[in-house]
Amino acid sequence: QVQLVESGGGLVQAGDSLRLSCVASGSTFTSYQMGWFRQAPGKEREFVAAINWSGASTNYADSAKGRFTISRDNAKNTVYLQMNSLKPEDTAVYYCAASSIRSILNRRYDYWGQGTQVTVSS
Repeated sequence: QVQLVESGGGLVQAGDSLRLSCVASGSTFTSYQMGWFRQAPGKEREFVAAINWSGASTNYADSAKGRFTISRDNAKNTVYLQMNSLKPEDTAVYYCAASSIRSILNRRYDYWGQGTQVTVSS
């Protein structure tokens, strides 16, 4: 079992950048594909980005392509989400997740963090 703790959220203006971090503990980090999801008020949780165990393969939602970058540092058991050119519609709670299914297109995740709030003002 793996525990996930996100950090890095906050209140920013449109056009600003933020970097979210998620530290994993309790299990072998490289056993998991990692993902970021988000949930805006009144909306369902949606996929944002995923990265495979080595970091060599990534996948993004259309809304994130060209603006967000997912990466991981296996030595630090940490996955990151660099978010640039933020828009008000990016406002949501962002969740880190881990999956034991090793397919970059997989959307079934087993473990979730508590979430970190990102608010983008116009």
